[in-house]
Amino acid sequence: MNLSVTPKKSILIFSIILASLGLSACSDNDDTDSIISPNPEDKLTNNIQQYNVTVTNLTAAQPMSPLTLVIHEANTQLWQQGQPSSLAIEKIAESGDNSDLLALASIKDNMTSKNILLPGESDTLTLTLADTNAQTISLVTMLVNTNDAFTGFSDITLKHLSLNETMEWQTVVYDAGTEANSEEKGTIPGPVDNGEGFNITRDDLNRVHLHSGVISLDDGLVDSVLSAYHRFDNPSLNIKIQRIQ
Repeated sequence: MNLSVTPKKSILIFSIILASLGLSACSDNDDTDSIISPNPEDKLTNNIQQYNVTVTNLTAAQPMSPLTLVIHEANTQLWQQGQPSSLAIEKIAESGDNSDLLALASIKDNMTSKNILLPGESDTLTLTLADTNAQTISLVTMLVNTNDAFTGFSDITLKHLSLNETMEWQTVVYDAGTEANSEEKGTIPGPVDNGEGFNITRDDLNRVHLHSGVISLDDGLVDSVLSAYHRFDNPSLNIKIQRIQ
């Protein structure tokens, strides 16, 4: 069999190949035109996660100041044991005032419960995050029948929590170390005393540490406005977070 190709046949074959390539290119273009590009807003919507944060007061007689839940940059510690309290944490621990905390540059969003959380009661805050990889959350509240006790959690990420999954834990009580635990009349802002809240003077250890609890009049602290009923032990809060979207 003769496998040689004449010049005319070569031109013809080459033309057929070009025509075939042209048809293929047209077919690919048609397919490309039929693809609908994703809407960036749809992508953003798909990345939104929602969580219910339910907080229960486990103490017998320590109302909690309105809960402050903040969304902030990752690796942002609102407080650290053994380190001095920031002014923002001092104001919460002494008076329940969260205004300085909410003004911090690292805070991206926040929500505060409307009411004091009474002993034995629960409150739920609904949290929305658009990008859990870049954001973490913290929660803080004051035990108002104390000089400067607070509780909560700091720098928690939710990015590993799947839909309908929950995470639950209990918190300990911290002493802000900014005000002596005198328990004296006029020094406690809670309903047992309605005394002074924030005081700029720091007359204690000036470092955050685990709270040793109140002493009270019943235990021999003669100037205390507290009774044994106001004592507390750890844990102070139960916190349950459930992803709902």
